[in-house]
Order: sequence, then C-alpha cells, then structure tokens
Amino acid sequence: MPNSVYLPDIVGKGYGHFWRSEKRYRVLKGGKGSKKSTTTALNIIYRMMKYPQANTLVVRQVMDTHRTSTFAQLKWAISKLQVNHLWKCTVSPMEMTYLPTGQKILFRGFDDVLKLASTTVDKGYLCWVWIEEAYEIPSEDDFDKLDLSVPRGSVPEPLFKQTTITFNPWNEHHWLKSRFFDKENDDVDRYTTNYECNEFLDDTDRAIFERMKRENPRKFAVAGLGEWGVSEGLVFENWEIKQFDANNIGVYEDKDGNKTDEQWKYRHIFGLDYGYTNDPTAFIAAAVNPIDKIAYIYDEHYQRRMLNSDIAEMIRSKGFAKERIRADSAEPKSNDDLHRMGISRVTPATKGKDSITNGIAQIQEYKLIVHPCCKNAIAELSSYCYTKDKLGNSTNKPSDSDNHLMDALRYAFEDIKLFRPITPDEEKKRYRAEHSSTRIMMAEDMQGGWN
Repeated sequence: MPNSVYLPDIVGKGYGHFWRSEKRYRVLKGGKGSKKSTTTALNIIYRMMKYPQANTLVVRQVMDTHRTSTFAQLKWAISKLQVNHLWKCTVSPMEMTYLPTGQKILFRGFDDVLKLASTTVDKGYLCWVWIEEAYEIPSEDDFDKLDLSVPRGSVPEPLFKQTTITFNPWNEHHWLKSRFFDKENDDVDRYTTNYECNEFLDDTDRAIFERMKRENPRKFAVAGLGEWGVSEGLVFENWEIKQFDANNIGVYEDKDGNKTDEQWKYRHIFGLDYGYTNDPTAFIAAAVNPIDKIAYIYDEHYQRRMLNSDIAEMIRSKGFAKERIRADSAEPKSNDDLHRMGISRVTPATKGKDSITNGIAQIQEYKLIVHPCCKNAIAELSSYCYTKDKLGNSTNKPSDSDNHLMDALRYAFEDIKLFRPITPDEEKKRYRAEHSSTRIMMAEDMQGGWN
C-alpha cells in the first residue's frame, strides 16, 4: 500500500494562495528563511504528479548553479513527499522524469539564451517555468526573450501556463520591481514572505534574525522581512550583480568575434576578516583594474565557528594558497597559524587613524561588479550604510555590523595602492632591455677571458 502524506504538515502555513494560484505570473520575493524556494519545489513536484501532461522548465542565470540549488531542492521535495520510487533524476543531462507518464522537469540557464528559447518536450506540454534567484537576471530583455518563447502556444484544460519567479529583493531599482510590483496587473499574483511564516525554523535560527533586527535594521528589512533594498545612505552605491567568467576577466569579444585581451590591467586581490562565535570568518576575492576603475568580485566564503585549520583548508580548496592575502592585523596569532599551515603569504592589513575612511574612499572610486554566486557580498553591499546622528542625519561613519566581507575587501584593496599595470608593449621593451644588458655583460666577460 503506497505511503500517504498530509500536505499541510509538510508545506506549513503562509503559502495557501501561492500554492493555488493559476495566474500567468506568480512572483514571490522573500527574505532569507522564508521557505520560498522549498515551497516552490514542493508545489512543482505536486503539480507535475497531479497534471499528467504538464512539463516544467527551471531557469537560473547560470546553468551550473542548478546542481546545488534548484536541482537539490526538487530532489529534496521528491523525498519529502515520499515519491522517490516514481522519479528518475539525472545530471547528464540534468533533468527529472516522472516515470509513470514520462513528464519532465528540465533545467536551463540564461547564459545560453538561444538554447533556452528553443527548449521543447517530447510528451505533453511545456506549460510551467520556474525562475529562481531572478535578481541575478540584470536584463528585462533577456526575460522577455524567454517569456515570448516558453511556455508557448495554447494548452488544454485543466492545464494552464504560468511563470513562477522567486528572488531576494536586494535592489529597489531592479526591473523586477517596476515590472511586477509597481503597477497593477490582472495577470500577476505577487507575494512577499519572510521568516515569520516559517514554523520549521528553530530557536537558534530565529535568534539570528532577532540579532539582525537589533544591530542592522536595514539588513533585517531586506534579508529578514523581504522588503526592497534601498540605496539611500549606502556606503557603496556604484555596484551591480552581473554574470561573468572569473577566468577571463579583462577579455572582451566584439560582435564580429574579435577578442581584446586586457588582463594586464587587472590585479587579483584577496582579503580575510576573522570571526568565530557571533561573527563569521569572511574571505573575498576580486580582480581590480585601477586604470578603468572597475573591480570584479568573484569569490567569497562566509562561515561561523571556523578554526584556523578550517580557514587554511578553505583557502587551499579554492586554489589561493600561494596568493598574497591581506588579513585582519588584530589577529597576529591566527596569521602565524596560517603561515605554519602553508598559507605563506598572509599579510596583516594596515590599521590606524582614518584607515577605515580612507579604505572606503579608495573602493568608492570603483564600479563594483559582483558575481551572482557571492550572495553574502550582495547582502552586505545592499545594507552597508552610514550611521545617523541623534537628529536622523547621515554621518560619514559606516555602521560596524554585518560588514565582514566589506572589511575583507578593504584589506584586500591595500594591494592596489602600489600596483602599476604594464602594457604588453612595455613588458616586451623591459624584457628586451634586461636581456640586452645580459648579452653585453656576457660579451665583456668573454672579451676579458680572451685577453
């Protein structure tokens, strides 16, 4: 006899209308811990089994990010609903098949828009789309290309076409706000959820939000309550979330396929801010171009209760063990520990009067491009703001909470002060000059030998 599950016990409260919505667009913004992604995953598996001809396309900005996010969440949902025996999940190709009918859940990325737009299924209708972490999609035009292609055509009743969009509302200027939240549209059901509707959180989870509420109200509003991030009073305003290839920063290709290599303009920098019980250890990696004043933030680590041995292993696993890493000078013992563990180029950051103000001012000269995978950097950039005085006026002093990656970035930027990019032509001239001097010295030595 098949197992039976009681859906309300699994899904919980707060999502009844969302679960039943059949409007063309179902748009859900929420804070961390709001169970928006897990609820969406459960809903998709349930619907696929309820409607025998339905197929689903799951989309993220980058195809490779599905494995540890949407794919994992949907596998969790299958297990939670106790229907593992009815599903086949493969990673090459990445898809899920409902065995009784052959229905499929397909996975695609906006990094291949043409392949995305041409997605088809063999059986039934491709009628549902789930776009996860939609804030990663910087262009409304890219969304329109998908929206005009999938789901396509008419579908028979009781099926219906629907695109579900889930995201964290980091930026009030994102096109998602103007498109779906700033004006009424009969085709749209919009929702905002937060951790308070997640009865599955334990006391330690809730304590994190309560601490955030006390110490960083701005971050709490966005990450806790799911409200739109605002730019007023932010320390760093000139930044954006954008997909890029971290291995080819500075390599550009025009419409004719001609490549320009400007990697010589960039220096890769690394920063480390120590934490343990209440504060996380924060590591950040960026490529900085001091000529064009642009910096790409491409990697991060953000974790509490890390021993120094854990930190060393993390740095090694990322391949940065031989890089110079600017670390918090207030922890000389930790720096020495990392040296002994093979992270030989850890260097203490400079601290002193006005070091924070001057470090921030240096970074503010740059346009910051943040890779979507750096979620904690995005969260800090969205909430790192100047404090206010008793009258409510902004000061020039940044808040000293939830700014660990920003501190690490400030440390790392010290390695830009003396960096002078050398063009390929300059490098060739220097090489020729050095080697011509060597040849002259060798000739003089030989002549001396003959005499």
